[in-house]
Amino acid sequence: MAVKIRLKRLGKIRAPYYRIVVADSRTKRDGRVIEEIGKYHPTEEPSLIEVDSERAQYWLGVGAQPTEQVLALLKLTGDWGRYKGDKDAVSTVKVKAEKVPFEVDSAKKSVVKPKAEKKAEPAPEAAEPEAPAADAE
Repeated sequence: MAVKIRLKRLGKIRAPYYRIVVADSRTKRDGRVIEEIGKYHPTEEPSLIEVDSERAQYWLGVGAQPTEQVLALLKLTGDWGRYKGDKDAVSTVKVKAEKVPFEVDSAKKSVVKPKAEKKAEPAPEAAEPEAPAADAE
């Protein structure tokens, strides 16, 4: 049986993410797999690449052939170098930096404008008909 290490596509139409899988070369791209050995999310910044190195080394050792895309990922994680005999192969995958908590800068003024106060309108007096003044009598 010819075994390949390849990508299995998941996700929505313009938001793909992949799993790195070991599968028979005759199965469909997203079909039945033997084992899942990693993840690849290309749309994140930086791209997320996770590979179970022990399982990748095992499958490479028993003759599984990686596709071009998976070979590039294995070179980034250092697994291909270790398979070829380089004991000092290291991962060159960029890791997302931790998010810095927000701190208020006390030197700056607030940009929020206070609500405008409404002017008090004079209250309308009770509806009493005004009688002409009868001061002359």
